[in-house]
Amino acid sequence: MNRIVASVGIALRALKVNRMRSALTMLGIIIGVAAVIAMVGVGAGATARIQDQIQSIGSNLIIVLPGSISSNGVRLGSGAVASLTQDDAKAIAADCPSVSAVAPTVRGGVQVVYGNSNWATSAQGVTPDYMTIRDYTMLSGQFFTTQDVDAAAKVAVLGETVAQNLFGDSDPTGQVVIIKNVPFTVTGVLTPKGQSPTGQDQDDVILLPISTATQKVFGANKVNAKAVASLMVQALNPQSMDQAIAEMTALLHERHRIESGVEDDFTVRNLTEVFAAQETSAQVMSILLGAIASVSLIVGGIGIMNIMLVSVTERTREIGLRQAVGAKTRDILLQFLVEAVTLSVLGGVIGIAVGLTASLLISHFAQWSTQVSLLSILLAFAFSALVGVFFGYYPARKAAFMDPIDALRYE
Repeated sequence: MNRIVASVGIALRALKVNRMRSALTMLGIIIGVAAVIAMVGVGAGATARIQDQIQSIGSNLIIVLPGSISSNGVRLGSGAVASLTQDDAKAIAADCPSVSAVAPTVRGGVQVVYGNSNWATSAQGVTPDYMTIRDYTMLSGQFFTTQDVDAAAKVAVLGETVAQNLFGDSDPTGQVVIIKNVPFTVTGVLTPKGQSPTGQDQDDVILLPISTATQKVFGANKVNAKAVASLMVQALNPQSMDQAIAEMTALLHERHRIESGVEDDFTVRNLTEVFAAQETSAQVMSILLGAIASVSLIVGGIGIMNIMLVSVTERTREIGLRQAVGAKTRDILLQFLVEAVTLSVLGGVIGIAVGLTASLLISHFAQWSTQVSLLSILLAFAFSALVGVFFGYYPARKAAFMDPIDALRYE
């Protein structure tokens, strides 16, 4: 232990002699550690942001869209044909054990008017189950009830974006807005969800009872009065997703009389899988950013090796004198290895501070969420120490195995 302490003292004194050179040598490690921490923080922030957006769409969510059939050789695409109805939604809720809730929806663009203010937004006709499926909560007021749906009541629930643009900071609950010349009483405001994984503002919406939307806002479909734009379905749990899809597909085949080999007149999408792919992409990007930043640590390590080799050459006579007075090979090896590790460790500590500062600046000026974990800090610090050992070993070994006679004769 005393030998190690003495070696550290000698190493620190040697580094103080050439402070400027030591500082420039550490600069590569400082930049490398700071880059790793900042880039990993940016990647982790992007991953967390996508996770929040995925959670905001609802849990265990499946969407069933009408259409996706061919007509006269032309593929019409999802939603082109009114092939799903409110009765399909009721049948799925009743006959599919792996499904916990179903909400049929209709939608369209509307202009909402309140006093002298107006706002163009998207209106959706839904049922109360929609709130459960999408994991909505109320910021103020309450959601409409099943009785409101049965009675086609003229009530509406506003998203926060709509409420802000029409009412500012005042509570719109109980106020009356006009949608397509029809007065609607606002029963509440939804808690904001922010952007969806596809970049849409989930708060720029008005929710109406589906019966009211069909009869008094959008008008019923001329082919099928009970036709809907989509079915929002919630599985019992994540493990039931595939089973729920299989049960719904089989039931809709039976209800729509789709025979084997005939193309479906509906499309089932597992939104959790779609958005999970985006999350995986963000995680891969985070790893890639960290790997790219790690290259600068290696460059910093090469700088340490270069300076240590120069230092060994400059201190050849010192090495010879130490050997002459009894210093052993391991003492010389330890001295120069400690110098290299000290450079990299000090650079790592300063790099951590610079990396944390850079992460805060990125969050502030770029408005980009960053998340710096303790694990990333420890890994960057440990890697910087290993860089010192790895790139400092060769110069230290060269000094330790130097011939003492040649070293003393060196000019």
